[in-house]
Amino acid sequence: MAVLDRGVRAVVVHGAGDLRLEHREMPAPGPGEVAVAVRYGGICGSDLHYWRHGAVGEFRVREPLVLGHEVAGTVHALGDGVESVAVGAPVTVHPATPCGACRQCLGGRPNICPNARYLGSAARFPHVQGGFADVLVVRADQVIALPPGLDLRRAAVVEPASVAWHAVRQLGDARGLRVLVTGAGPIGCLVVSALHAAGAAEIVVTDVHPRPLAVAASLGATRTVLVGTGEDALAADAAIESSGSPAGFNTCLRAVDRGGLVVGLGLLPPGDSPIAANLIVTRELRVVGSFRFDREPTDVLDALSDGRLAVDPVITQVVPLDAVADAFPLAGDPARSCKVLLDFAAGTP
Repeated sequence: MAVLDRGVRAVVVHGAGDLRLEHREMPAPGPGEVAVAVRYGGICGSDLHYWRHGAVGEFRVREPLVLGHEVAGTVHALGDGVESVAVGAPVTVHPATPCGACRQCLGGRPNICPNARYLGSAARFPHVQGGFADVLVVRADQVIALPPGLDLRRAAVVEPASVAWHAVRQLGDARGLRVLVTGAGPIGCLVVSALHAAGAAEIVVTDVHPRPLAVAASLGATRTVLVGTGEDALAADAAIESSGSPAGFNTCLRAVDRGGLVVGLGLLPPGDSPIAANLIVTRELRVVGSFRFDREPTDVLDALSDGRLAVDPVITQVVPLDAVADAFPLAGDPARSCKVLLDFAAGTP
């Protein structure tokens, strides 16, 4: 891309409602680092929160923040000592860098490392700048080569698909299960696809909008339900809550059979949430959380490559980077979109 010769463009949030497409200096990889020329970037719910509210939960923007953590592209340049990938190779990027030294990391659960850094996050200060830029520099161990023949557009959803894959793993063996999924946003729809790949017998999905339910049906949902029309009486073996609302969590608690399992995936609002916790006791339910992912991108890439995991229906729009001001409102409207990708190549000189 000719734009790389004179610098890079980046999608930067400065505060609530203040999103800018800025030009910045070309970054150079240091020892052990890789520069990735980003082709596609998926707009995530956290990106939308930073744009709308200037914060995600308690993590408030305190300095200009480059957004984005769902990216795919090609290797642009290598720092000294990097031999794991070659220039020009198609890749995706693992957005997390856990500390490697805490109890969680040493216990094999780096996805819940309290010291982890994540691309495009204001959880730490200085903030961890994200991947919505023409060129992104990351550690070499964050770069994951794509299987032969996998296109970059699908690879751009490896990150959210890994979140979904990890949540389905929290069920254990999903084969033959009847599973409820509350919320048919991009993550919820990818959960449906992952459940289908895992062999779930029935997949019931609820949402407040009909369009997301149509996407879920195309990915393997056996039944879709508009919220408020009878989902509580499902008697499911398990449920995955992906709406991020107390109401959705309560639906899961009521819809699983006695002795069932509820996986909390969607992030609830900060602070205390009103949920029907007594049902956990009286119905002897098991409730577990699911946060981010660890090595799931490898499995997701394999499943994308061999066709077990469908993601195309989730990608509803691809918008040129120069039209990012239109892309964010589109991505935030579930009546018009599911997953919106930014195209960093479209429109460049």
